[in-house]
Amino acid sequence: MESQMESYECLTATELLVRLQRSDVTAVELAESALQRIEALDDKVNAFRQIDRDMTLEMAHAADERYRAWQTMGLLDGLPVAVKDAFDQIGWATRDGSRLTDDSPVGHDAPTVAACRRHGFVPVGKTNMPEFGWKAVTDSPLTGITRNPWNLDKTPGGSSGGSAAAVAMGVAPLALAADSGGSTRIPASFCGVVGFKPTHGRSPMHPGSHYGKLSQPGPIARTVRDAALLLDVMTESDPSDPRLQANQPRYRDVLDGGVRGLRIAYSPSLGLDVDVDPEIAAAVKHVADKLEQLGARVVRADPDIGELRETYQRLFFTTGAQMIQGYDDAARESLDPGMREVAEQYARLTALEYLEADNARVELMHRMSFFHQDCDLVLCPTAPVRPFEAGREVPEGWPQTRWTSWAPFTWPWNMAGQPAISVPCGFTGDGLPIGAQLIGARHNDALVLRAAQAFQQVLPLTHVRPPLVEDGLQPQA
Repeated sequence: MESQMESYECLTATELLVRLQRSDVTAVELAESALQRIEALDDKVNAFRQIDRDMTLEMAHAADERYRAWQTMGLLDGLPVAVKDAFDQIGWATRDGSRLTDDSPVGHDAPTVAACRRHGFVPVGKTNMPEFGWKAVTDSPLTGITRNPWNLDKTPGGSSGGSAAAVAMGVAPLALAADSGGSTRIPASFCGVVGFKPTHGRSPMHPGSHYGKLSQPGPIARTVRDAALLLDVMTESDPSDPRLQANQPRYRDVLDGGVRGLRIAYSPSLGLDVDVDPEIAAAVKHVADKLEQLGARVVRADPDIGELRETYQRLFFTTGAQMIQGYDDAARESLDPGMREVAEQYARLTALEYLEADNARVELMHRMSFFHQDCDLVLCPTAPVRPFEAGREVPEGWPQTRWTSWAPFTWPWNMAGQPAISVPCGFTGDGLPIGAQLIGARHNDALVLRAAQAFQQVLPLTHVRPPLVEDGLQPQA
């Protein structure tokens, strides 16, 4: 007989919704199971900053009442969802990984959380992140180090590392994330799940990230189909974000068109001077081969990214400097030392230097617009490195000191505002996940999801779970 955990935590959000609708499971049972998983595993992983058992179960009971009355609220009714601690949520504090933030519960929802509430979600907790989301790993002065469920010595990536770990742990099938330089896709890659950054302006952004034109909320899930489900909720119109486009498509309805005839540029390193781990390179080449077998026209081609790391850093770290400008020296002493260092460095940037960086961002958008006249999608690794030691900003022995140096395949698409997804595509010899990244032209989110779905159908990998999770599936003596 299957254990309860095997019945629930190994199922996708889409499958769980069917069971809820058939009364094969209740929302309370799913919530209890999620809370039990947190209790059993999170002292090892540290994915969650806060849980509120009473509030979670209250919302689950309300969902069950709606199911009994045949009055369900929407696409997520009764589903457990993890929420990154950058998003405001009624009744919970938003700490952003910082001791400088207030521990008082907020009285409003971020737009994406409000949309999830309209659709009946059951929040299971606020997930950990680095301080103010400033780096691509997850540790902070407030919450300590978050670890990778696949290997507790390794980082889950960041800044949405807690959300990706929560999905990988089987706590929730869905999680809210936000991406300013890879913060959704990098942890998805490192944790063996799916992470999607939509076209900028697809989903309401504020609050949820502090990095303005570089940021976009997105879903983390175990499957592309589940990511599309959450995206359909997250992209609902909201007056708080004037960038938001009306009349957006239902992403769940466009997943099954396949890739036949699509023009895909396979770019092993985006034409950049970066060493890609050989096992990662081989896994992504396998993705290219699979897509070609499915009928895509795969060509070896590099987009004209250019040397934009310092440009990106000016845009990103200057925003970090602005966030802490109101704090005195005593308060700044409590900051993550790395964040304090880059904030103080980029606080000296002139307005002209910032505007030069912003002009370079717009020029990249133009170059990529012309590139996509010939290629529908770009395929490359999500990251050139495998998950490395937890508690570090860069891998041991890495020649550079900042995270931007090992994440050059993700932050260009934040500058260009393009949709990009990380999909699991294999494992290293020591069992660590590898992610492949697909990037589309601006506003071509549906095509990115469609290609990712086609690949995941032929190489799903969703049946492979972290050893920590497999251990947690065993009934307690």
